[in-house]
Amino acid sequence: MERSVPADHPGGVVPSGRRRGVRRALAPYLLSLPAGLWLLLLFVIPLAFMLSLSLKTCSPSTGACVMTWHWGEIPSEVSLYHQEFITSLYFAAVATLVDLVISFPIAYWIAFYGGRRKNFFLLMLLVPFFVSFVIRTLVWEFILANNGVVLGALKHIHLLPSGFHILGTSYAVMAGLAYNYLPFTALPLYVALERIDRRVLEAAYDLYATRRAGFMKVIMPLTVPGIFAAFLLTFIPMFGDYVNQQILGGTSNTMIGTVIQNQFLVNFDLAGGASLSAVLLVIALLGIYLYARLLGSRTIEQYLLASSSGPRSSRSTRRRRRAASDGGAGSCCRPIRGW
Repeated sequence: MERSVPADHPGGVVPSGRRRGVRRALAPYLLSLPAGLWLLLLFVIPLAFMLSLSLKTCSPSTGACVMTWHWGEIPSEVSLYHQEFITSLYFAAVATLVDLVISFPIAYWIAFYGGRRKNFFLLMLLVPFFVSFVIRTLVWEFILANNGVVLGALKHIHLLPSGFHILGTSYAVMAGLAYNYLPFTALPLYVALERIDRRVLEAAYDLYATRRAGFMKVIMPLTVPGIFAAFLLTFIPMFGDYVNQQILGGTSNTMIGTVIQNQFLVNFDLAGGASLSAVLLVIALLGIYLYARLLGSRTIEQYLLASSSGPRSSRSTRRRRRAASDGGAGSCCRPIRGW
């Protein structure tokens, strides 16, 4: 003969509903545990070690470091290498703008006119970047060589003077940066353009908007989050890059990434390299904070509404209210073009 046992009985069994509730509550934490451990071991702990290293005093001969809480190391390193920071900022900004100008038409064409072959076109865009980063940069060195394929041919037909060169200049470094980081710009732009609801664009055309007006008033505002994300994803790694400058540049255009590499591997100034790396980290976090502040916590519609609010929008709102209060059928029913 079976008899039910109360839940609060000492020998009672936990109800299955409560057990499912516990499992459901623990499921997100268990699923995020591998990623959390990965982030802890490969990001948080090395980051904390680097930040603590910037406050230590290290011996270049032995490499031994002692915690001295030397807060003045960071401003002194920034003051010593401020020109390299400015150079890196300039190179990264120009190369990022070049990538935006090149990537936007490509992403726009794939998103709106790619049809069934969108994935194929995206794959073709990424295929060159399956090759190693260093090898691609070395290929650019061969292309831009003084007597290479391009410059050598132009000099042979006397379109360029014999002493003309690009390697070792700022233009070569910015060209290498723009080429190597092009997918970081193109993919976020493509995602932002692909997510645009085509019915919104069709509604603009139904209201007699021209192609240019539809592009400027509908497509561009809705692509703002993608443009901002593409700028961040391209600018931040460019700012700390050192491979392009070492292969394509010269001694007169040293970037801050090259300085950090030399501090760690050549000068064995661990505290100085960690201090400069901490400054780069602050700059990256500042850009991410601005993105989250402007776009991350709002929907696209809220962002557009906030960006369009102002004196002009308030005056237009008052005009609409006045027209609605004064007019009857004549104010709401305008003649349709073509009738």
